[in-house]
Amino acid sequence: MTTHDAIAETLQKALGHQFADQGLLRQALTHRSAVSARQGRRAPRQAARVASAASNERLEFIGDRVLGLLMAEWLLEQFPDEPEGALGPRHASLVSRNALAPIAESIGVAEALHIAEHEEQAGIRSLANVQADAMEALLGALYLDGGLEPARRFVREKWKDLLTSQITPPKDPKTTLQEFVLARGYPLPDYETLSMEGPSHAPRFTIAVSAMGEKGEGVAGSKRQAESEAATALLRRLNRGRKGTKDRK
Repeated sequence: MTTHDAIAETLQKALGHQFADQGLLRQALTHRSAVSARQGRRAPRQAARVASAASNERLEFIGDRVLGLLMAEWLLEQFPDEPEGALGPRHASLVSRNALAPIAESIGVAEALHIAEHEEQAGIRSLANVQADAMEALLGALYLDGGLEPARRFVREKWKDLLTSQITPPKDPKTTLQEFVLARGYPLPDYETLSMEGPSHAPRFTIAVSAMGEKGEGVAGSKRQAESEAATALLRRLNRGRKGTKDRK
């Protein structure tokens, strides 16, 4: 058994599903860069079409919908008396990159990914957005290979702690920061894009946010997520400052 075969076998055990179609599993673990590297001198447009079809991008597309459906179903069971306005933030949090990436890491998705050598050297294997996308692709592959039930079993096992820890509906960091600032009579937070680096399929955004005379920065694979990371960093700073002020009184 090759190293890749051994990793794939370990991953199937973590998923709780033995794939009848091993090709689906391989595709779910194939990053776009690995396909592009094999295209050689194809015309760029043709190479892009082939990479999209052979990489995990299409499985990611369906896996995102599978996770959304399964999570909506589960939330309705767990919170039968909550209105849509409360269920929405719960759902958004549970299907976010911040939820997906740690689960992907816990089952060894990063080690199983097929990535082009130049991207490997750039360190994209460890990026949260790459791991989260692959996790969605694996959920898509689970659904196509075995239907909703294996995907449902996996989601309910791995997301249980996240869901049960949500005593009250969560707020995203940008909303929390905005409410924090406005409640103290300050202007709205100001977000600024400091840089955008990396290839189109694995960008890295650096965003800064300023409020109340302080600044926070965030780095992520999407502008929205980088803004969220920046807001989180600034909230930590502002809360530390508030605690320090109380301690001095």
